[in-house]
Amino acid sequence: MSSVPERSEIDAEYKWSVDSIFADDEEWEAAYDDVEERLDDLRAYEGRVTESAATLLDLFETYESVFRDVAKVTSYAQLRASEDTRDQEYQALSSKAQALSAEASSASSYLEPELQELDEDDFAAFVEAEPALAEYEHFVDDVLRTKPHTRSAEVEELLADLSEVTGGAGEAYSMLANADMTFPTVEDPDGEDVEISQGNFTTLLQKPDREFRRTVHEEFYGEWETVRNTVGTTLAKSVKKDVKLAEARNYDTAREAALDGPNVPVEVYDTLVDTVRDNLDSLGRHADLKRKALGVDTLEMWDLYMSLTGDEGPDISYEEAKEHVIEAVAPLGEAYQQRMAEGLESRWVDVYENRGKRSGAFSSGTYDTQPFILMNYQDDVASMYTLAHELGHSMHSELAKETQPWQDADYEIFVAEVASTVNETLLTKHLLENAESDELRVHALDQYLERFRSTLFRQTMFAAFEQAIHEHDEAGKPLTPDAFDEIYGDLKAEFYGHADATVDDHIRREWMRIPHFYYNFYVYQYSTGISAAAAIVDRIEAEGEVAAAEYREALRAGGSEYPIDVLEIAGIDMTDSEPIESAIATYDDYLDEAASLLDL
Repeated sequence: MSSVPERSEIDAEYKWSVDSIFADDEEWEAAYDDVEERLDDLRAYEGRVTESAATLLDLFETYESVFRDVAKVTSYAQLRASEDTRDQEYQALSSKAQALSAEASSASSYLEPELQELDEDDFAAFVEAEPALAEYEHFVDDVLRTKPHTRSAEVEELLADLSEVTGGAGEAYSMLANADMTFPTVEDPDGEDVEISQGNFTTLLQKPDREFRRTVHEEFYGEWETVRNTVGTTLAKSVKKDVKLAEARNYDTAREAALDGPNVPVEVYDTLVDTVRDNLDSLGRHADLKRKALGVDTLEMWDLYMSLTGDEGPDISYEEAKEHVIEAVAPLGEAYQQRMAEGLESRWVDVYENRGKRSGAFSSGTYDTQPFILMNYQDDVASMYTLAHELGHSMHSELAKETQPWQDADYEIFVAEVASTVNETLLTKHLLENAESDELRVHALDQYLERFRSTLFRQTMFAAFEQAIHEHDEAGKPLTPDAFDEIYGDLKAEFYGHADATVDDHIRREWMRIPHFYYNFYVYQYSTGISAAAAIVDRIEAEGEVAAAEYREALRAGGSEYPIDVLEIAGIDMTDSEPIESAIATYDDYLDEAASLLDL
């Protein structure tokens, strides 16, 4: 029987080194107590923010000192909790850290309202008096621009206090999906029992036996059906939270509020969705190629993850994946390549799935720690691409914090998803040119096409769903499981309407398994990211080191400029539809190549 191991059964070399943050829980407790005591240092500046340049500088330095330590305390607890979501001790530690973070935010909630008493000329005078304040110009500009949406100090403190509570719906969903739900065991074509999990679900849908894929699809979504009302309630409450918080800050819509955080124009979102909807024939063409490759009359939803070659593809061990990814990023420069290689040998990555481990993948860490990458590696081409993706995030963080002061190092997700997808695109080009076997070369092409489908088209569909359900709530309509089914099912039918594909009742409930819907207008950035990434790689291919240097400069910029401006450093204008259209043109070119190679 194929089963998911316990964490204790995995070798230490394949686990991230969380002990590099704190040696043990006792050291964490000491750090927690220390930073909790220092919150009074923050509170002492309330009512004094603008009294003098010297006071403001002292406050900024105190603020940085406290929040850098809060980040370390929170990171350690959350990473430990992700290792095994069943471990109540670490779940409690994570909750305690989140409470500390909320308390720190509350203790400093007066900062922005009081800082907004200044105007640009006032701050310029402060900088003249205390030149060290010049480091905070972008931070102050960001605060001043949001003045129309900042409430009184009293209300800001209340909203900060509520931050621990407002994330409750997402946390409840995460515990249900990762800790409490157990999925069925099915018999594979070889007669072996296989336990379905969040981590291996899409891998199982790449198995050649179509009847087996159908069984996995139905059993997996059948289990979700048993918690339909619970998940419907958590998502409805999460949407309601977004809407109410936007109203509290005087925004017209939750989407406007979410995009104003990183200062991304709403038009960028609309341009993405409209441009992708205008090009759904390309997605239909990909789906039709899959139908032909499988030799079926109608493409079913359990066929969507199948390779165009009709098989699972070659096994790629984690060690092989590391080698390919390191070689692939050579166009970004020797220093970038070497730093990545060093990171992979320094236990940045928690590699394999274990029981209770958080599903999916992410890159995390703080200004004062190494990067930490969570994986659920499955020894396949898709996992190799996920490794490249997360390493893009980690290298972005490394370059930014090496260059920027603390307050400007943290970058927006809008930019982050470019860094991750540049690595994926470079990996594809590397494998197409250098793969040792035709099998790997074809599967690399197929993997890139699949990632393009799931990143540009699928995530844009998710973005349209997110917008629709928020607008549903804003119009005063109840969000029920039936309403979610209808909205999601209609979008699935629209996006696959250009192909002979069946939208079954199970797939109408797919919204239940997507954790990103609890992230408040997050997913569209995957789609803008892959579009910008394709354009950047095209520039590097055409212009060489000049374009690569501009891209590295954009990574080093971190959060020192607004994300639209950061991408302009790399030569990309995301306020225009051109990068999206260019990316889809690349997708079409690769579809041509796949059709030719596979004689479809």
